Amino acid sequence: MSTSRSFTSFSNGVAQVAGRPVTFGICLIVNTGTTIITFLMVFLIQNTQNRDAAAIQAKLDEPTRANAV
Repeated sequence: MSTSRSFTSFSNGVAQVAGRPVTFGICLIVNTGTTIITFLMVFLIQNTQNRDAAAIQAKLDEPTRANAV
């Protein structure tokens, strides 16, 4: 029975802390921050992929340009 009482006490404490408005505000700030970081990382990755594709295209076009002269 001691384990059951300990779990009940722990879960009640967690519920009290999680139910406060301050906790909601902190979660909102963290979620907003991670969303913004994810959004910026998508643009960073896409920019890197575009530069990589342009470099590969330039390398593939070089033999064609050399033979055209």
